[in-house]
Amino acid sequence: MRAHVVILAAIVVAGCTSSGATTSNSSAPSTGGGAIAPALDAITQADLRRDMFAMGGDAMRGREAGTLDEMRATGWVAERAREAGLSPAGDDGTFFQWWPMRRTRLSVSSQLSIGGGPLALWKDVVLLGNQTATVDAPIVFLADSAAIATTDVKGKAVAMELPAIATQPLDQFTIRGNFQATISQRARQRAGAIAQAGAAAVILVSNGDANEELAFDATAAVSSRGSYGIDSTLTPGATQAGAGRGGRGGNAAQNAGGGRGRGGVTVPTLMLRHNMLDRVKSGGRLTANIFSETFYYPSGNVIGVIKGTDPRLANEYVLFSGHQDHDGARYPVNGDSIWNGADDNASVSVALLAAARAFAKHPAPRPVLFIWHGAEERGLLGSRWYVAHPTVPHSQIIAVLNADMIGRNNPDSAALLGAQPPHKNSNALVDAALRVNDALTKFKLDTIWDRPTHSEGWYFRSDHLPYARAGIPAIEFSTLLHPDYHTPRDEPARIDIPKLTKMAEWMYATGWVIATAKERPDVIPGFRLER
Repeated sequence: MRAHVVILAAIVVAGCTSSGATTSNSSAPSTGGGAIAPALDAITQADLRRDMFAMGGDAMRGREAGTLDEMRATGWVAERAREAGLSPAGDDGTFFQWWPMRRTRLSVSSQLSIGGGPLALWKDVVLLGNQTATVDAPIVFLADSAAIATTDVKGKAVAMELPAIATQPLDQFTIRGNFQATISQRARQRAGAIAQAGAAAVILVSNGDANEELAFDATAAVSSRGSYGIDSTLTPGATQAGAGRGGRGGNAAQNAGGGRGRGGVTVPTLMLRHNMLDRVKSGGRLTANIFSETFYYPSGNVIGVIKGTDPRLANEYVLFSGHQDHDGARYPVNGDSIWNGADDNASVSVALLAAARAFAKHPAPRPVLFIWHGAEERGLLGSRWYVAHPTVPHSQIIAVLNADMIGRNNPDSAALLGAQPPHKNSNALVDAALRVNDALTKFKLDTIWDRPTHSEGWYFRSDHLPYARAGIPAIEFSTLLHPDYHTPRDEPARIDIPKLTKMAEWMYATGWVIATAKERPDVIPGFRLER
C-alpha cells in the first residue's frame, strides 16, 4: 500500500540491514513484514485492546506504588512478558528487581486537641504539610485576613474561616482548578500569610460549602500518604530529584504523595470541617504533639530480554522503558474513586508487550531489554533505582526508548522528547526515530513540549531522565496531556486503540533500526541537563 515510501525510507535510515515492504493502517491491525522492521504484523489492535482493558481496568485499582495493587500489576506484567517471549533479566534469574521504597508520613498516633477536645488525624483534622511539631498555644479567632495586620498573633494559634473559593464543576474535574487542588492551595496561601505575622499555628475552618467539605476528605486522602523516596544509604545519588513528578500532576504542586500546592506552609496548619467552627470560636488552647513514622515497602521493576542474533553485539542492549504504576484508589470524583491510569501509563506498558512480541518473532542482531519500572509516580523511583543498580552495565546500554502516555489526543499527533537541545543527547537515536516516523507512522510532531522553556518541564518527568543523566542516549515518545490526566476518567474505554497501535509500531521500528545499525548511537559531547 505504501511500499514505495517504506523502501525509500529504508535506504536513508542509517544502519538498517533488513529488506522487504510494510504497511500500516491506523484503523486496522498492521499486516506484512517491512523494510524498516520485519515483524510489524505482530503488533495488533486486538492484543493491545485486550491488554489495555486488563491492566487499565478497575480490577487493578489504579496500581498505586507501595500497595498490593502495584504488586498485582507487577506480577501481571511479568506473566504477560513471559507469554510474549521474553526471557527473565531481573535478579536471581527472575523477571523481578525488587527494591525498598521509603515512606514517611505523619503518624495517626499524633495527639491534637482544641479546647481540651481531642481530634483524630485525617478524620477530624487535616494537617497541611508534613512537619513534625509540638504546640501549646492560645487560640485567637480572626474574622478575615485583613484582621491579621491589626491583631497581635505572635505565638498564638490563629483561627479563621475559609472564604468562598471558586472551583471547577465536578463534571469538569481536571488536575488543576478542581476542588481539592484549588482549595488546599488557597488554604496554604492563607496559612503562609498568617505564619509570616508570627503565629505559632494556623487553624482554617471550612465555611460549609460542599466543595470545601469535599476538599477536606480529598486532601486527607492525598496528604496522609506522606512522602516517598529511596534510601540514600542504598542508592548512590538517591536524594537527587527525579522529576518533581509525584503523579506528574502539575509540576512541584503535586509532589510525591504529599499533596498539591504545599508551598507557604511553614507552621503547623490544621484544616477543619465546618461543624468545628463554634468550638474554634470558643477559644481555649490548641495542643499538638505531631510526629512522623517511616516504613519501607517493596516496589519492583519487571525486566525481560530478547537475545540478539549476532554474538559480536551480545553486549550492546537496546532498552525499552515505561512505568506500570499510577495513583491507585483515592477520593471519589463523580462517584468514581479508582484513578485507573489507562493512558498513564498502562498504554505504554501494553505497547512494550506488543514490541516484545515483535522482537520475539524476529530477533534483531543486538539484544533488546524491556523494563517496566515501578513507582514512577513517586518521583521516578524505579528508574532511578535501576540506573543505580543496573542488571546490565551502563556501558552496554546503547539506547533508551522510553514512553509515557501514548494513547490519547488527535489521532495524527505525537511528540518526541529529547529531540532538541538542551535535551538532545544523541543525533543518531533522534534521527532514527524521526525517519521512522516520516516513513511509517507519519505523526505530526509537537516540538513545543520538548523546549526547556515549556512550563510543564515535561522532559524532566519520566523514566528516560535517570538514563540520560547517566550519559546514555535516551528519548521519550508521548502523545502528551489531556483533560483526563490524573483523574478517575483516565480509563481504557477512552484510549484510541488505533493510535496506540501506531505508537507501538513507531517505538518498535525505531528500536529495530537501532538494534540493526552498524554502529551504536553517538552521545553528543558535553551533554548536560540543567533545570
